[in-house]
Amino acid sequence: MPGTVGIVTALAAEARVLTRRSLRVRTAAAIGAGESVVLAGMGQQAAREGALALIAAGADALVSFGVAGGLAPGLRSGTLFCPSCVLDERSRDYQPDPLWRASLIRRLKAAGLPLVEQGSLLSLPAPLHSVEEKGRMRERHQSLAVDMESAAIAMVAGEHRLPFLVLRAIVDEREDNVPAELQDGIDAWGRPRALSMLGTLLRHPRLLTALPPLAARMGKATRALHLAVQAAGCGLGREAKQPC
Repeated sequence: MPGTVGIVTALAAEARVLTRRSLRVRTAAAIGAGESVVLAGMGQQAAREGALALIAAGADALVSFGVAGGLAPGLRSGTLFCPSCVLDERSRDYQPDPLWRASLIRRLKAAGLPLVEQGSLLSLPAPLHSVEEKGRMRERHQSLAVDMESAAIAMVAGEHRLPFLVLRAIVDEREDNVPAELQDGIDAWGRPRALSMLGTLLRHPRLLTALPPLAARMGKATRALHLAVQAAGCGLGREAKQPC
């Protein structure tokens, strides 16, 4: 359908911001007039496949939507980030659609939401867990935040000559260490695997003190995204070709 915005999410918690419907993973689903979403999973290949599924279902614009890790000092959890540029691990850059981005920023500002609108988002093949890793990537690329999916989505948009946009909310801050062991307890969509998580906690009991602050940061980020979706309206601020 012309005018359909396809939204790629990696995590189940990100997809729940957009819809309470139960989604089949890696499958495009309409969530309203002019919008569809895919729960793709974490990483570049998953994001690429999710973007392609949305295009196959009729999307003519793509959004990279979800959370990101902070690289810049002072960038707080729950801050929205609509980057002016996306960089991949080779410093190749991708430019979001300027008119669409300006429209979204106007709406977010009008709602008084905490927003950073300038600066680049670094998109890497693997997560950054430690403060030291974040510092090295910040020094090398000068990006404000990092994720694992946006560059892949931007590349697909470029291959198909479609506009794209990125909207992220900061979850972990520059000075937060994210225990790598937690990866063993979740699936590709960020959902806890009960037995695996229990085993991880038994092997690494110090994680019991790390989990509550990380969960609180995730709550801030998803609440910010929810408010952003409400403020942005249909198509996340895109000038629709037809009424929503």
